[in-house]
Amino acid sequence: MNRRSFLQTLALAAAPVQGAQRPPNIIHFLADDLGYDDIACFGAKGVATPNLDRAAQAGMRFTDFYAPASVCTPSRAAILTGRYSARMKPLQNILYPGAKGITAETEITIGTILRKAGYRTGLIGKWHLGDVPESLPPNNGFDEYYGTPYPNDFLPEVKKDYPPIPIYRGLEKVEVPADLPNMPDKFVADAKRFLDENRDRPFFLHFANIETHTPWFVPQRFEGKSAIGAYGDAVECMDWCYGQIVEKVKSLGLEKNTLIVFTSDNGPLAAESPSVPVLKKVFGRFGDPRPSSVHLLRGYKGTAHWEGGPRVPTIFNWPGVIAPGTECREVTGGMDLFTTFAAVAGAPIPTARPIDGQDLMPLLRGEPGARSPHDAFFSYGGARLGGVRKGKWKLSLPPNREPKLYDLEQDIGERHDVSDSFPAVMKELLALADEGRKYAVR
Repeated sequence: MNRRSFLQTLALAAAPVQGAQRPPNIIHFLADDLGYDDIACFGAKGVATPNLDRAAQAGMRFTDFYAPASVCTPSRAAILTGRYSARMKPLQNILYPGAKGITAETEITIGTILRKAGYRTGLIGKWHLGDVPESLPPNNGFDEYYGTPYPNDFLPEVKKDYPPIPIYRGLEKVEVPADLPNMPDKFVADAKRFLDENRDRPFFLHFANIETHTPWFVPQRFEGKSAIGAYGDAVECMDWCYGQIVEKVKSLGLEKNTLIVFTSDNGPLAAESPSVPVLKKVFGRFGDPRPSSVHLLRGYKGTAHWEGGPRVPTIFNWPGVIAPGTECREVTGGMDLFTTFAAVAGAPIPTARPIDGQDLMPLLRGEPGARSPHDAFFSYGGARLGGVRKGKWKLSLPPNREPKLYDLEQDIGERHDVSDSFPAVMKELLALADEGRKYAVR
């Protein structure tokens, strides 16, 4: 090789990867406490979600997708590690300010996997996996972090020993207390900056939306927009956030090389939720779910044994790869995002620990014969198994009550126990439940 050829080779190696040679970008938009039917394309009434509706028309709707747990911390831990949260004792339940949660010594996040594969990784929004330094995103696989370490209702007004909610930039607090109503605008602006600055390299953006978590504070322009109260306003604000990010991707010419996933960490707050009396007392209408508490699914945030706790709306978009206007009814879940994102990036999966997530690309590509990669999907409340899903069958394991069996194709609202009519199915799912219990660390 002559000197000119050698210099040309060096220049090509140093240049940003473009076109077909460049690994796909990945954006995960994670909603917070969003019910299965709280967006229009999944059946919501009285709330407008035009951006998500367009996403569903342009991509694939997953109707049987499960958050890994029915509350925030364990669900987010499982999504980012590909592992059932029951396997991770520090992350089985909600973490509070001052908590040590996830660490690089104990778990490997998808951020770490993708960063090693050459991606620029960013997390914007809510974290909720520990707020001591070793548990924050920059020490767990994310090059950039701008957000809050725990929910927006962990306020001194709710519990006097809670500190004011901060916003972090990296490992530094840059705003205390956080300006809650204007968080959406700040997070969206930072997401656009992240996309701008990383347009010429593969990137992974985990955008963890927060405003659909109580209190439902939103920028003033969204107040009163929906027909279902403050929660509906927050949903419409969330839809705007999603649309802003998608439009930015399009404006940068990256749409065809970007996988965008929308889902939620768990189901909605409901009038029956134990925390509601305090939330209503402190936040008034911004903490009152009653106007929007009627849902298709039984149960709500925190109930692992009913569908309303873990089953969530999910949409995948990737032009040219995912056929528009399609629907997947196979049983899938949040841990699968870990393995799917790694597969998209061509990154190896860790082998030193059990990984429960599976690659969803055969389903996303619409391959003939593609089926759920799970023989069974488990829903946990802490270390306790709450439900088992296999095909159309759902085994519900309510605390201190007899197990129940539901045919979700005929009874999505879980109103009619059919365990006596299908004893063989009941026996099979009870055996699977015994296997699922073995995953839990106590």
